[in-house]
Amino acid sequence: MQPTETARRNDIDALRVLAFGLLILYHVGMFYVSWGWHVKSRYEFEWLQPAMTLVNQWRMPLIFMISGLAVNFLLGEGARRRLGYRAFAWQRTVRLGVPLLFGMLVIVPPQAYFEALENGAIEPGYLAFLWRYFTFQAWPEGAFAGSDYGLTWNHLWYLPYLLTYSLLLIPIAVFLDGPGRKLRERLCRLRGLGLWLLPILPLMAWGQWIFPHFPYISHDLITDGYAHALFGTFFLYGFVIGRDAGLWRELAALRWYTLAVALLTYALLMVYREVLPDEPGALADSAFMAVIYLNRWTWLLLVLGWGHRLLNREFSWLPYARTAVYPWYVLHQTITVVAGYGLTRLALGPVVEPLLVLAATFGGCALLHHFVVRRIGRFGLLFGYAAAAPGKAQRSAATELAAVDVRMS
Repeated sequence: MQPTETARRNDIDALRVLAFGLLILYHVGMFYVSWGWHVKSRYEFEWLQPAMTLVNQWRMPLIFMISGLAVNFLLGEGARRRLGYRAFAWQRTVRLGVPLLFGMLVIVPPQAYFEALENGAIEPGYLAFLWRYFTFQAWPEGAFAGSDYGLTWNHLWYLPYLLTYSLLLIPIAVFLDGPGRKLRERLCRLRGLGLWLLPILPLMAWGQWIFPHFPYISHDLITDGYAHALFGTFFLYGFVIGRDAGLWRELAALRWYTLAVALLTYALLMVYREVLPDEPGALADSAFMAVIYLNRWTWLLLVLGWGHRLLNREFSWLPYARTAVYPWYVLHQTITVVAGYGLTRLALGPVVEPLLVLAATFGGCALLHHFVVRRIGRFGLLFGYAAAAPGKAQRSAATELAAVDVRMS
């Protein structure tokens, strides 16, 4: 049995906001680790990489699960009477497509420009770069991420992926709302080890059969087979979980167990990475794969369970943060790249520089959102922002989520 549609799910909204804050921190961290990124600091922090590895296992699966949860409020049982499938498809296309196009044309180009500068692929001059960018002229090989296509969506890749999954979900939602209703009910009744282990089986299959053909996540919508299998599965999991009260109570009840197992699986993951030979053999490789997916799923259970236990209440900051998340997502990485590129050339030291990059990213997002995006009326849709209409402050959680369902990355 599900809770009523008027029950506010503050934990889902709060997790959306916190996950996005984690995304900002992660992208700032990418400026300081040895892994490749658009631009890099002159300082490198090896101590940061274990924490980045921990988060990287589940940060994007969490975001896609939360996105699936939000869609459940739109297409879940009973919601079809309020928002039909055709209206849902149009809403998603506009709310995701408009910020994506605007971002690729206005927000993302500075990232590509400074990356191309750092790679020595172009001469300084932003206007000349823009002319070349918008006329699809050829770039030197590896000029910037996406230069093979002439232009790029960089961190906005989440938007076309989410739009694709949302549209593909429509026939699945029709099935689960009709002939597949009993299947959905059985899935929502999973408890204990069943909830812990059964959802891992499809992930293991993707790792065994799809990953070898797509051995890295490219953010290329057409050829990113493993990413689609992985993220699409978590998106579907979020949709199926929905608002089933019994399942959420189970997640909260398991929170201490998931904490213990999550720490254990992460430790095993780090040990495996250190001791596993380059050619481990089929058995060792399968064991490593099992640890990866068990670790990933357990951290997700942990976050959802603890979130439901601690965050399912009203917070004074949540209404404002809920409307800020999508604009911050659109803006943040460009601010990080531009600020980081400039600050690292000042040789300010390994303490002052990262603090300033963090301050510039969070402060820039806050100022631009509060003083620009919130005040540009209909043009706020360019940032995925839609202010509440006067007199509609008291809305159901489902209706409210319909307005902010994609404010995550």
